[in-house]
Amino acid sequence: MERVFEEFEKTGIIPVVVIDDVKDALPLAKALIEGGLPCAEVTFRTDAAAKSIKVISENYPNMLVGAGTVLTTKQVDEAVNAGAEFIVSPGLNPKVVDYCIEKNIPVAPGVATPSEMELAMEKGLKVVKFFPAEAMGGLKFIKAVAAPYKDLRFMPTGGINEENVEDYLKYDRIIACGGSFMVKKELIKNGDFEEIKNLTKKAAAIVKKVRG
Repeated sequence: MERVFEEFEKTGIIPVVVIDDVKDALPLAKALIEGGLPCAEVTFRTDAAAKSIKVISENYPNMLVGAGTVLTTKQVDEAVNAGAEFIVSPGLNPKVVDYCIEKNIPVAPGVATPSEMELAMEKGLKVVKFFPAEAMGGLKFIKAVAAPYKDLRFMPTGGINEENVEDYLKYDRIIACGGSFMVKKELIKNGDFEEIKNLTKKAAAIVKKVRG
């Protein structure tokens, strides 16, 4: 688990991608790697998710690929069997979290309240997704609740963009930010992977500026 979260911190911004057609998986992965963010959270919102993870993990073994929007233990199995190295969910489902912990699968469940943060800590987790970040109060909220939970680090996702990501990354309790602003669905659908690469380069530059 530690290795994956160390990679999160090094990468800084985790591209959250929705892939409708598996044919887009490889050119998308290539664009992210060449853009400087060799990581992807492939959301389980489409039927192509598991196959896309499998294709990426087999062809780019050095890329960190995980599954997002994971709601069931069955999806955990599908994702991991396809090659996913981490699991992210929008909320904290105790059954899913316990299953991942039991199988030693890195998991970052979504939290939005202090109670959920305490439940995550009780289960031994040190990294949680804060979702939906901007709608729940953003960085201001995270700073307000972080003090009592000194061992917890956050991956805010939801409303993160090129305008606010730098401020998030400057706060040392943020391990990484999840964002889709460099991998917008319409860009993938239109096959505009060159633009994805360019946007990814800009995002990677922000990480480098803040974290060196």
